[in-house]
Amino acid sequence: MNSKVDDRVPVLIVGGSLVGLSASLFLGRLGVKHLLVEKHAGTSHHPRGRGNNVRTMELFRVAGVEQLIREAASVLAENHGILQAETLAGMDQEWLFKEIDPGGALARFSPSGWCLCSQNDLEPVLLHRARELGGDLRFGTELVSFEQDADGVTTVLRSRESGEEQTVRADYLIAADGPRSPVRERLGIGQTGPGDLFHNVSITFRAKRLADVVGDRRFIACYLTNPQGAGALLPVDNREQWVFHAPWHPDRGETLEEFTDERCVAHIRAATGVPDLEVEITGKAPWHAAERVAERYGSGRVFLAGDSAHEMSPTGAFGSNTGIQDAHNLVWKLAAVLNGWAGPGLLDTYGQERQPVARATSARASARSAEHRHPGYDAVPGTGRQSNVLAVALGYRYPAGAVVGPDQDGPAVPDRFEANGEPGSRAPHLWVHRAGVRQSTLDLFEDSLVLLTGPGGGSWHAAAQRLAGRLGIPLEAYRISSDPQHELAPEPGSDWAEAYGTKADGAVLVRPDGFVAWRADGAVADAEAVLGDVLRVVLRR
Repeated sequence: MNSKVDDRVPVLIVGGSLVGLSASLFLGRLGVKHLLVEKHAGTSHHPRGRGNNVRTMELFRVAGVEQLIREAASVLAENHGILQAETLAGMDQEWLFKEIDPGGALARFSPSGWCLCSQNDLEPVLLHRARELGGDLRFGTELVSFEQDADGVTTVLRSRESGEEQTVRADYLIAADGPRSPVRERLGIGQTGPGDLFHNVSITFRAKRLADVVGDRRFIACYLTNPQGAGALLPVDNREQWVFHAPWHPDRGETLEEFTDERCVAHIRAATGVPDLEVEITGKAPWHAAERVAERYGSGRVFLAGDSAHEMSPTGAFGSNTGIQDAHNLVWKLAAVLNGWAGPGLLDTYGQERQPVARATSARASARSAEHRHPGYDAVPGTGRQSNVLAVALGYRYPAGAVVGPDQDGPAVPDRFEANGEPGSRAPHLWVHRAGVRQSTLDLFEDSLVLLTGPGGGSWHAAAQRLAGRLGIPLEAYRISSDPQHELAPEPGSDWAEAYGTKADGAVLVRPDGFVAWRADGAVADAEAVLGDVLRVVLRR
């Protein structure tokens, strides 16, 4: 490898799709200089990966882009639910579920909500904001090779337009380079899981009269079961732009070339039940549903995120959300190590925390595809564990990692969602008032550790302030009470201590990613010693 180094960056991101762009956004928010390279010339043109769950939208809220994303997604804002029908025009139809959040119950648990935003609309928002925050994002640039040593990673990058090569030295590399990740293969990291599940061809098309057939059924997707027209129909603009996922069987020797425009038009007409529907095919893209998880989430200074770390069936959009949440978990740890307030061992907790979540979530995604009888997937539905999707979206937890006192025997993804503030779980949402401004407790968690205490937690509060200075750790301390001298005022009727599973003189330490790192039930004789020990364990100092 060329010994001459042309550029140096703390973090190099390989891959500029949803996960890579999210990693860039999160790094930019924390002020970490980085470079992102993506081999394609621009962001995605194909409307895919559209479901952004409530946890992902919470992360985008804290990162300051939630509203921009909702504006980009406004055309599908009224689309809810999954419909199943023999044909769209026929009478045999049933809603698998009609509302994502029936009755608005989610507002008890989150300041955000689900958002249907196609990848081709979401990626430009992330790209623009990441660049505004100082990120160096280069499209049409590919990773040619990399070598790592004890101090960093030396990479060779190539412009696909000019062929010019550049050697860049990075402290760390994030591989968000997709399911067939060259970086993962270069590291020799294998995968576990059932493997390929089914294959589809995604067909984009224009059909002006289809909106009249759909009528007021504003679905996210409609699964169509007519054998001559099996597939999934997804709206792009609810008017004339649509996507159809048609089953594809390469295992039976079926080739992509067989999906001619004429065949696709006939298939869509059979699926919709409109024999003379005017259909203009505008694009085709093959995709593969699989269930695989990497055996390791990194090696040395190179880390896998998103599809390079895990593949999941698309039903429920768990894959893209899990990938964005990977990036969020990894980025605060990289920032902490690069800025010197955590030990390098903190980075070992990335895979320790995220891999079990991916394994459990990918199994849920496959089960959901079976339950919905996704076109092309022949698996038999199981026992119906899919009812509580909130447990996957908000309830995932870390039984081991940068956490003190978690339930180590509990599952990474529970069957039921409970917001109880236990160590290793997402910190509960509560509305509080800070200097007269109403905000969620989740808005407090991004660029520092946060210690929350109640009116009787003065010793914890003082200990946190002293330790922040003495240890050089970004650690904010907030007291939640109606006392005007305290930093946060609760909403009338809310009980902070009850929500977080502690007492008025207890304390809860929350990580920058909004997960509870540790919890104390009450006051102790030497709060500074106890909290100091916890910080050293969590941050691997």
